[in-house]
Amino acid sequence: MAITLNNGFKMPIIGLGVWRMEKKDVRDLIINAINIGYRHFDCAADYHNEAEVGEALAEAFQSGLVKREDLFITTKLWNSDHGHVLEACKDSLKKLRLDYLDLYLIHFPVATRHTGVGTTDSALGEDGVLDIDTTISLETTWHAMEELVSMGLVRSIGISNYDIFLTRDCLAYSKIKPAVNQIETHPYFQRDSLVRFIQKHSICVTAHTPLGGSVANTEWFGSVSCLDDPVLKGLAEKYKKTVAQIVLRWGIQRETVIIPKTSKLERLKENFEIFNFELTKEDMELIRTIDRKYRTNQPAKLWGVDLFA
Repeated sequence: MAITLNNGFKMPIIGLGVWRMEKKDVRDLIINAINIGYRHFDCAADYHNEAEVGEALAEAFQSGLVKREDLFITTKLWNSDHGHVLEACKDSLKKLRLDYLDLYLIHFPVATRHTGVGTTDSALGEDGVLDIDTTISLETTWHAMEELVSMGLVRSIGISNYDIFLTRDCLAYSKIKPAVNQIETHPYFQRDSLVRFIQKHSICVTAHTPLGGSVANTEWFGSVSCLDDPVLKGLAEKYKKTVAQIVLRWGIQRETVIIPKTSKLERLKENFEIFNFELTKEDMELIRTIDRKYRTNQPAKLWGVDLFA
């Protein structure tokens, strides 16, 4: 099952996110995911495992397990490389062992002090606050992203963590419209106004953190996961599915692409088994009532500044 992007390319509606995936585990998880049926992998320079993903992909291609054209590979430009878009893209391609990317995203709508291509540092100033570069505009970065398409290095370009205002601005100055806006959205952070706005303008919404962060964000940010919600647990019993499967099914019925992350084989299989049932309209409305407007991915705790305030 796939969503057709505004440039005609198709993006599988479920992918595997590799954030916080241990380097030693990457190979088996990628190969197992392909065997299960995953054809979409969501990477980022900042995840520090592009090289390991690249090794796994190369093995999959060389063994005949899958062809390059059958996969959809996303990676992202880090904040410190906004002034070095071409070099950063080439660095990611080299690590991933690919000739082109299916999708390249601006990871966050902020440029920070450059620390060297591929280093993806979040440099802090003497005050302990993220060192934001005020000389590079998002418009400048976007036009550099557009050049990547012209060069054939990237098929689609997009944005990530952009709100309504920043998305509107990108639409105003873009020559190539963003194909995707990847945002945090899950039952506790539904963001219906933002999702509707993005989709109204023919931009695909990809839901990062589609399960509400679960263990990963609890460990890093002390946040609460929606997977313990009694409403969702009740629906899991009703449909004889896991809570995670209910949440992921809700995501695709909103016509959002979902990229759950897991390091466990059983979860990898479970997260993919969401196409043999459908939530009723009433149950979709029931899930709407548990929205807490609660962000679980909170980089402010690392950067000393809340970019989303």
